[in-house]
Amino acid sequence: MNNVMTIIKKELSRFFGDRRLVFTTVLMPGLMIYLMYSLLGQRMVQEMSTAEDYVTKAYVVNLPKEIREGTAKSPVEWKDWDGNPDDVERVFHELEEGEIDLVVCFPENFIADVAAYEIGSGAAPQVEIYYNSAKSNSYTSYDNLRDYLDHFEESLVNKYDVNAGKETGSLGTYDQAPKNGAVGKMLAGLLPMLIMTFIFSGVQGVAPESIAGEKERGTMATLLVTPLKRGALAFGKVISLSIIALMSGISSFLGTILSMPKMMGDQVDFDMSAYGYSSYVLLFFVIISTVLVLVSVISIISAMANSVKEATTMMAPFMIIVMITSLLPMIGVQFGGTFASLIPLFNSVKVMGGIFEFKTDVTAAFMTIGVNLAVTCLFVGVLTKMFSSEKVMFSK
Repeated sequence: MNNVMTIIKKELSRFFGDRRLVFTTVLMPGLMIYLMYSLLGQRMVQEMSTAEDYVTKAYVVNLPKEIREGTAKSPVEWKDWDGNPDDVERVFHELEEGEIDLVVCFPENFIADVAAYEIGSGAAPQVEIYYNSAKSNSYTSYDNLRDYLDHFEESLVNKYDVNAGKETGSLGTYDQAPKNGAVGKMLAGLLPMLIMTFIFSGVQGVAPESIAGEKERGTMATLLVTPLKRGALAFGKVISLSIIALMSGISSFLGTILSMPKMMGDQVDFDMSAYGYSSYVLLFFVIISTVLVLVSVISIISAMANSVKEATTMMAPFMIIVMITSLLPMIGVQFGGTFASLIPLFNSVKVMGGIFEFKTDVTAAFMTIGVNLAVTCLFVGVLTKMFSSEKVMFSK
């Protein structure tokens, strides 16, 4: 045990002794994520607020009085046009250049034709809306006008209503989703993928330097000729690297969580305290076990390499596996029951998703932690064998 602590102290002293390494590995990821997501969120809010205040400019032919009055309070500036064919080129040129947003053509006697039309009796009265999808204002204006005309059509033929714009009915609330359910589902698809990415980035930043870097510099050979047990060396390396990687992952996770309110703006009312203390404790231990698995795998890859550059290159396939695994729940791939808990990495993603979606499976969480620890012990044993092999540690 003393030998393990010696290795841990050595690795942590080396890491914390380099201020630039501490800043780039622990502090900078969270800071950069917070700034990037916050600025992106503010930009999105500004874009949305600008779109809401934007005044649509539209040429219109035969605009019915009812629609003109119905859109009187909407940000639409109607410009009456007679539909002269000789003037079409000029009007469409303005539409192409973004000087106007829409060209809307109603049939003559539109309201009367709609009232007289019977479904299945022939072609229905046709409203023609010309727009420019390459211009965001034009496309948004087109969508808004389509929605308005759909509602206007319903008002003309009001045979029945569905929910009638209300939130509750005779039996209770229409939307029976649990409180925070929609946001929880969104976070369940997003945050596990981000957490896995952050953890892997932290591990990738420190593990190659600790093992392949020492082989490259020759310090590993000096360490191996000491009476130090190879198991203690492997275990000490994995624990110390896990501590550093966990700190990097926590920094990135905090940067994401703190930037969430600005990222979502006023669109979502959600408080991260809704998860409760027990959920965070369970999440923490799942993350720790995941870090141990990732560190042990990358340590093995690093031990196989003769330089930091070679180790980084060899990690690429494993990085792809981690990314694909973290994306599976987001794209709808699900494995249930005990089988899912036996798949390293995927089990962690699934449990984290369940926690964020307020569907915590405590049994699956403990199975995941147990499987991850067992896999870590197995990989530490492999790493111990590699440290004992001269062919692996001294190959050129």
